[in-house]
Amino acid sequence: MSNQTAAGAKVPFKRRAQARVMNTANIGMRRVLGLPVATPLGGRLMLAYIIGRKSGRLYKQPLSYVRDGEVLLTPGGGKWKYNLRETTPVRLRIRGRDHQAVPELVRDQDEVVRLLGVMAAGNPAASKFIGLPKGPDGRPEPAALANAIKHGFCIVRWHLAEPAS
Repeated sequence: MSNQTAAGAKVPFKRRAQARVMNTANIGMRRVLGLPVATPLGGRLMLAYIIGRKSGRLYKQPLSYVRDGEVLLTPGGGKWKYNLRETTPVRLRIRGRDHQAVPELVRDQDEVVRLLGVMAAGNPAASKFIGLPKGPDGRPEPAALANAIKHGFCIVRWHLAEPAS
């Protein structure tokens, strides 16, 4: 794993350590979330079956999610989001059932702030994993958020083909 981003900036140790822990935890998560039955983890985690845009390989990516009406919201901070196409449905395993959803990559800063608030209300732990510094009002610090978006951060809004139960 490289200690630098594509732009050449050094990735902080805390972020590198978090990525290593998540990669290890994802091995077991893939198995549990891939089961054809609902599990306790399924209330906040889903498994996305994503086709690599260059390799054509199938990747199984555990993702946290929060429901916002008829859509699901996921923080898009990892490299997995680069394989998403906004016109191509993705198979999601949610609570043991498969669903088709079309991803929308949200990068508008005001909308990202709003959606981060929705996500924090639905899953307070999500804010810790996203790791954006917060201002005195509890909202993401604007300059830090703008920089994160500039370097690829987004919110993935999943439009389900049929409502998830």
